[in-house]
Amino acid sequence: MTLFGGQLLPYYLDESKCWGLDVPGLRKLVAKSKDDGFTPRAIVVINPGNPTGQVMGREDLEEIIRICHSENILIMADEVYQQNVYKEGKKFISMRRVLHEMGEPYASEVELVSMNSVSKGIQGECGLRGGYMETHNLSNKAEQILYKLKSIELCSNTPGQLAVNLMVDPPQVGRESPKCLEIYNKEANQIFGGMKERAKLLTRTFNEMKQITCTEIEGAMYGFPRVHFSEKFLQDAKN
Repeated sequence: MTLFGGQLLPYYLDESKCWGLDVPGLRKLVAKSKDDGFTPRAIVVINPGNPTGQVMGREDLEEIIRICHSENILIMADEVYQQNVYKEGKKFISMRRVLHEMGEPYASEVELVSMNSVSKGIQGECGLRGGYMETHNLSNKAEQILYKLKSIELCSNTPGQLAVNLMVDPPQVGRESPKCLEIYNKEANQIFGGMKERAKLLTRTFNEMKQITCTEIEGAMYGFPRVHFSEKFLQDAKN
């Protein structure tokens, strides 16, 4: 953005709603930016959230799509933590799925780039490096430019590429041997269970601390605690 003279327009989530989307605030931000002479081009949506650890609901995703459709804004959906959902009753919903299920005119008019990575989830757990992105409703020219840019770059390392293949096509019943499936499922469940337990531990530990609160870590690998300062401390700091 800096190289091309772009301007960052930060938008904020609502902590009281477990870091849910502030729809009126987002609409005001878009309107104000246009009044200030800026034209919003894209919005980055991280789901599950980094650094907030929330898992976005369908309603918030639909609102983002509606805003982007009315304002001609491209959606950059960072969905690399989609396997990291810990809270019971919560589930990851892809922006692509919501876009297509909303039907027309959204399905064929809203520009979307969705991204996933093996460095998160189960296989990588921040170790391996490899990923992919999907484009929807971009012009042929834009897709050709992306293809050209990727063609002149170095590819990811071999272990990363193998891990991506495993991520998008895990062992299947009837294709792999029962022993292979048993080993894979056991290891995957152990890794996920460990991350889920650490998420609960981190939430509980933060909320047991004095002057600190933290919303429940629903997904991803992060907690976003709030430190509460006393009035005396704030007054002393001002002085």
